[in-house]
Amino acid sequence: MQQAQLEEQTLVEHITDLRKAIINSVVFFVICFIVLLASINKVIPLLTEQEKLVMLGPLDVVRFYTGIAGSLSLGFSAPFIGYQIWKFVRPALTEEESKTAISFIPGIFFSFLSGLAFGFFIIFPTVYGFLMNLGTRNFDMMITAKEYFSFMLMTSIPLGFLFEVPLVLMFLTAVGLVTPEKLGQIRKYGYLLMAVLSALITPPDVISQVIVLAPLIALYELGVILSKVMYKRRMKAEQETEAS
Repeated sequence: MQQAQLEEQTLVEHITDLRKAIINSVVFFVICFIVLLASINKVIPLLTEQEKLVMLGPLDVVRFYTGIAGSLSLGFSAPFIGYQIWKFVRPALTEEESKTAISFIPGIFFSFLSGLAFGFFIIFPTVYGFLMNLGTRNFDMMITAKEYFSFMLMTSIPLGFLFEVPLVLMFLTAVGLVTPEKLGQIRKYGYLLMAVLSALITPPDVISQVIVLAPLIALYELGVILSKVMYKRRMKAEQETEAS
């Protein structure tokens, strides 16, 4: 009876902690959203680069503004949400795993920002310029703000996640879920997946695909190198623990 009460109390505490984490994350996201929406007229020129865009109606204006504010708010909220997740799962982690997890959050966030920057400043203008030049040969091109922003997200956000691969592989190695040997064994499948992704987000020309594919391969190989470093460090720590 007492054991059942303790388990019920523990479950209630977990639910309460989860509720707090969700509420805190939502509140932080809403604050970011309001701030960005209030300053949207300063943000849009930075994203559109003075491109002449059109709106098809008043509702498009609302969708466009809220879409930009929501997407940027999610990016700015990511570190805080990651911290809330860490706080929730911390009781289930060892002290070493807890320290490892919290130390990776800032790095993963900045990796995501680096990928976004690469997509926005290199991939997006390259692909957008190619397709616009292709279209203007036979048509008068009229780009709506919705289409422009959707295309920008499609060519930028996936790269943000892909740039997180090295640190994610390093983290998974630190907690013992993968090893450098396994990563080496699946290398060819990783290359194939990256080739497919580069073909999906770039025009059908070799130069554009190489511009995307080369960094993706470099990121995977960097992840393998970091995985080896972390694996050696983890093995050394385990040996020292067993010796003591």
